[in-house]
Amino acid sequence: MSTDSFFQEMEFHINGDVRKKCNLRSVLFSSCGNVIFENISEVHNFVFNFNSLVKEGLFGEGQAHLKAGELNAMGILDEVLHYVLRLYRQNIDADFFVKGYEFIEEEFKNKSLHSLDFLLKEFCKDFPPKDVYTDKLSLDEWFESNDGSSNVPNKVLAFEEFILLCLANRNPANAQFEVLFNNSNLKTIDSYGIFWDTVKRWSKKNRPIGRRLGKEQSGLDILSFLEEPMNRCPDSILGQLNYVKENWSRFTQNILLKVLGAEDLIREEDKAGWAPPQGGSFDVPVYTFENLLKEYEAFTPDKNWMPNLVLIAKSTLVWLDQLSKKYSAPITRLDQIPDEELKFFADSGITGLWLIGVWQRSEASRRIKEICGNPDAAASAYSIYDYDIAEELGGWPALTNLRERAWKFGIRMAADMVPNHTGLDSKWIMEEPNLFLQTRDKPFPSYSYDGENLSRDERTSVYLENGYYSKTDCAVVFKRVDNYSGDVRYIYHGNDGTGLPWNDTAQIDFLNSEAREKVIQKILHVARNFPIIRFDAAMVLAKKHIRRLWYPAPGSGGDIASRSRYALSIEEFERRIPKEFWREVVDRCAKEAPDTLLLAEAFWMMEGYFVRTLGMHRVYNSAFMNMLKKEENAKYRETIKNTLEFDPEVLRRYVNFMNNPDEETAIAQFGDGDKYFGVCTMMSAMPGLPMFGHGQLEGFTEKYGMEYRRSYKDEAVNSGLLERHKKGIFPLLKKRYIFSGVEKFRLFDFWNEGSVNENVFVWSNFFNGERSLIFYNNAYERASGWIQLSAAFAVKNAQNEKELRQENLMDSLNLNSGEDYFTVFYEQRSSLFFLRKNSELAEKGFFAALDGYQCQVFLNINEIKDDEGYYRELYQKADGRGFKDIEFEINKCKYGGLYNTIQDLCAKDLFPQISDYCGTYKKEAIEDVSEKIEDISKKLYPRLLNFFTTFEEVFFETFHYDEEKESLKTIKEKNKMRTLCFKNSIDCFLYLCSNEPSLIDENIKDESLKTQERLFINALKTLVFDTRENVLLYMASLLLSALFKFFPKEKIKLCRFDLAFAELLCSFGLPEVNSKSTLFLLSRLFCLPETEKNFFENSGSSKDCVKDFMDFCVHDEVIKNYLGLNEWNGEIWFNKESTERLILVNILFKLVWEERPEDSLFKCNILSLNFYAGIYSDMTKMFSAAEYKLKNIIDFSSEKA
Repeated sequence: MSTDSFFQEMEFHINGDVRKKCNLRSVLFSSCGNVIFENISEVHNFVFNFNSLVKEGLFGEGQAHLKAGELNAMGILDEVLHYVLRLYRQNIDADFFVKGYEFIEEEFKNKSLHSLDFLLKEFCKDFPPKDVYTDKLSLDEWFESNDGSSNVPNKVLAFEEFILLCLANRNPANAQFEVLFNNSNLKTIDSYGIFWDTVKRWSKKNRPIGRRLGKEQSGLDILSFLEEPMNRCPDSILGQLNYVKENWSRFTQNILLKVLGAEDLIREEDKAGWAPPQGGSFDVPVYTFENLLKEYEAFTPDKNWMPNLVLIAKSTLVWLDQLSKKYSAPITRLDQIPDEELKFFADSGITGLWLIGVWQRSEASRRIKEICGNPDAAASAYSIYDYDIAEELGGWPALTNLRERAWKFGIRMAADMVPNHTGLDSKWIMEEPNLFLQTRDKPFPSYSYDGENLSRDERTSVYLENGYYSKTDCAVVFKRVDNYSGDVRYIYHGNDGTGLPWNDTAQIDFLNSEAREKVIQKILHVARNFPIIRFDAAMVLAKKHIRRLWYPAPGSGGDIASRSRYALSIEEFERRIPKEFWREVVDRCAKEAPDTLLLAEAFWMMEGYFVRTLGMHRVYNSAFMNMLKKEENAKYRETIKNTLEFDPEVLRRYVNFMNNPDEETAIAQFGDGDKYFGVCTMMSAMPGLPMFGHGQLEGFTEKYGMEYRRSYKDEAVNSGLLERHKKGIFPLLKKRYIFSGVEKFRLFDFWNEGSVNENVFVWSNFFNGERSLIFYNNAYERASGWIQLSAAFAVKNAQNEKELRQENLMDSLNLNSGEDYFTVFYEQRSSLFFLRKNSELAEKGFFAALDGYQCQVFLNINEIKDDEGYYRELYQKADGRGFKDIEFEINKCKYGGLYNTIQDLCAKDLFPQISDYCGTYKKEAIEDVSEKIEDISKKLYPRLLNFFTTFEEVFFETFHYDEEKESLKTIKEKNKMRTLCFKNSIDCFLYLCSNEPSLIDENIKDESLKTQERLFINALKTLVFDTRENVLLYMASLLLSALFKFFPKEKIKLCRFDLAFAELLCSFGLPEVNSKSTLFLLSRLFCLPETEKNFFENSGSSKDCVKDFMDFCVHDEVIKNYLGLNEWNGEIWFNKESTERLILVNILFKLVWEERPEDSLFKCNILSLNFYAGIYSDMTKMFSAAEYKLKNIIDFSSEKA
């Protein structure tokens, strides 16, 4: 048989004493030719046994525990060195060991030392070869025989192994393995002391390694070459392997995979186990898109409802418990969720309800939490038994009920899916275990499974590894036993490689095509029942992460313990999963469930890939929450800019949120003040789907775990926070159509003295004629500056090539820059209108000053061509300040003369006189009311006559008529008539204010009618005359009604005198809001044609009068809102108090303008008083019996379309 030393079998030698103590009967590492064999399972078993003996003290004090990864790396390095020696013999010096053996033997003989044969036999006693420790051959027999593969004498093999033992003992990085290479017996042999120096001399005598192996180190002898990794990285085995990989790769390609695998195993071991959570939040990098430049573009088109979707999340079990407390009734099923909750969402602008935890959950998950000390816990919402609605929530019928009711409010239902894994006792685990990642043997010998069987299915037992209960280990697999066949499998837990495995889950094998298809079928099943699906941890199912986590490329493993053993070549991996799983899901849903919005929770810089290439409709934007919370404003602005420059469509498809179910609450992260509302404004008014967390609107601070059945904090709704949402956020949500698009979205730099303030976010948008411009300062410091030119954004030209453009503010808002153009900006938070001149905006830009965390939201941005010059006049007066009502301010410019006449009358005479009367009337009894009223009338008459005369003159100067102007005499007579008529109405008004008993007692004999009229008069007095403020308000209303009565209604309506009166009343101490709303409402009634407002004259009975009036109210939007008319549960409801008040006020003005006999002692028409008192009496009875339902007052069956 010929000799071929290249194929000689070499073993990794371990001290025989250690081998015996650890009961090691196999070879851990060996090599033959260019192949290295490693027995990973035996390495783990050996390390486990060794470390157990260390605990028992069998290796003495101070002996450290071994790590399998380090031992494996050291063994691989040993075999690499053997391989290099093979190459040297094959290519440089075939007789290196044979002649070297003779050289050293001669050297020992000359020095009268023990022979090399003796030294090597002693070495083989301490480090026995396999045939010896397995008792196949005696030591002498083995020593005198040849290797079966290469026919090389075994003593020459021992010589090579002895050289590498010496090299291993000289390697500082092997200090932890000293016990394995214990050479204490060998040190007693005289020839051992000079062996290394002698063999080194022999190496230097021989031919150097040459350029084929050494390149720049070509002059080194072979043993010096083998020492290079140790010399370069003396303290790290991993470093030495890395040196081999980087410097010897040209001639170690055949064994490079083993080197890479050794690195992976070390990385696996270096991952934390039961480590305490690290402080602080995850550092999100700025989004960049270089990785997508070579990827194809395949956005999935939105359905028409998708761009403006607003989501709110609810942890279902917790929410139902909270609703039970709120409504003081058990609410445990989906069909019991009150419509009031759905209406609240709809009124808030929320159009999607994401229910977390509606699926049938894993019982094993619940039991694990119970065993670990939480008997109140449910199973995790993400440990799923099967995708059926849980029976405790009412099952599928309850969902159908909720879904149909929600849709009546325009709300779509959303659900979670976790395609990556199931519960560890899921239906598939019981019935189709081949769908899961598994192994037949425990990946680590330390794993133990003698705890409780967590399965309730008699067919199968499921065991969690013991270390989870004691928190001493976090095994990557659980044990499944088929109770009928005895089949045992170890199935991997779900895992994203960033922390502990999810110990109540089972990982599906996505290289299994059958498993992929079954998951897709489940997704389609969910899509047929929920129009919105959120995929939890979607990024782990991208091909690159399936590979990274479960089938790593050699050298890139280490994220999940033991999976580096399952490394696959790129060719094999692509063969087994040729297409992205998510792309297949998206394409199948587009075909089979096309009205479904697919939303991916994806991180790890995959956001753009998920929407642009994989085709998801929406993807999580974690940068929004993390960067804005930490005020990394420059980073987030750069993220937006990068997205705009790559493809603005990606920005539109982000999901922006202030907390995620597994994050701290929005209030905990952002507070409940200006910063919260600034960031919430960004979420609500930027492109990207806004998503609110459970309890966010209410200001709850508790983070609800996925296993919570209830909240543990008894938190009340933060009413102030909720009101700020209603005022500042909900109006934005209802206008999502303005903000959701990216075609006209522009981001601006905020410039101050030549530099950009990165803390200030400024953006504009434009949709279908509606404009928005929003500023937010996400910092404590005050900021001021200008905006003019937008950040760059990408557009595609006719050739579908990308171009970068910028746009000035005027083009962004679609404004003209001519001298005659002005723009009105309504600022939502301050409720002020600001007027800007377009030509100055074009030249200088827009200036803003913001306090810390202040937000300015400009909506209702309207451009005006100032043909008449009123806007220029107001702009010059304003000097940049805002106005509460821009229309009123323009009216002041237009109708200032008319306003001045009203102010002159009211401020100097009318209001003071009425105030004085109210004061006297309240403080002391007036003996003769009629006399007092007559006294006031005499004082007011000349002023009223002067008012109507002046008002008429200014009125006809303001509004030019075509007809010939009346004669001076006719005008004077007309004004006298107006003055007298108005004076009489004032008399009646004041008379009704009084407690004059004769009004009733002397005119009505029937006692029952007296009671009816007293009730009516008292109701009027309570409503109108109980306070000075109310008397002034309705006196102003009386003058307003006179203007509508005496002058053309349409012209009076244009003048908006209700606002002028409201401003005047404010100066007399009346609340602005109440004055404005009352006067505006009455203006609406006063300007109606007489034929439309004779509700109380044209009907037969008083009940018919009330019906006619209510029928009118239903068809007038202004009055309808005032009365609080709303539809709920198929009924139209009204506010009884508001309706009674409006009817009383209407009767009041009917009564005061009624004609009466000139010689009447009383200031009102007694017959009319009787009639209206009857109407009021019937009205109160009707309203009490109506139970706030409009149908009980109006017969809608006769209503015309």
